[in-house]
Amino acid sequence: MEITGLALIGYGIATLGPGIGLGIMIGKTIEGMARQPEMAGQLRSTMFIGLAFIEILALLAIVTPFFL
Repeated sequence: MEITGLALIGYGIATLGPGIGLGIMIGKTIEGMARQPEMAGQLRSTMFIGLAFIEILALLAIVTPFFL
């Protein structure tokens, strides 16, 4: 299977969403830690769960065309 130009553009667009999502999530977590340092542990663990979901979506967007 050869990847055409349109597929490459699609892969690039598919990586924009998770990249933006990670930036917002990490930024807001750091902001929350700065505002309430006593919640840092809970915020960090919640952030890592969200990070896992965002990364799974990014990997699915890249791998899905190979299964079709």
